[in-house]
Amino acid sequence: MQVSTKGRYGLRAMVDMSLHITDGPVALRVIAERQGISESYLEQVFTSLRKNGLVKASRGSQGGYELSRPADAITVGEILRALEGPFVPVHCVGDSQCERENFCITRSFWAEFRDKINEFLDSISLQNLTDRAKMIVPKDPMYFI
Repeated sequence: MQVSTKGRYGLRAMVDMSLHITDGPVALRVIAERQGISESYLEQVFTSLRKNGLVKASRGSQGGYELSRPADAITVGEILRALEGPFVPVHCVGDSQCERENFCITRSFWAEFRDKINEFLDSISLQNLTDRAKMIVPKDPMYFI
């Protein structure tokens, strides 16, 4: 189970926005440049983030994207599930049914594993990652996570 580039880039972009929260709405072009990510790819990522209520868009010369809620009210789990879908280590603990469901000796393990992953992802806020980034990002204004 690996997080795709969509999830990784989306999380980086959200931290980038949080680091620059006082700048107001930010154009995707600016995030793309700072992060070294294709702007067209970020458009796809931000479509999912917007549909899931994590960012809001504004139009016009001062338009762009901004967080829909404070960074401490957005979890990494919300971001990754918006971009990747639910984290399910095996199909039988997701939405699909399995004929062994009632007597499988490992199903409870997989369900607990899924729950622990989600607990961890939901225990880390965007603000937590932003605070970590502030500690490791060089002071060069041209370099942002």
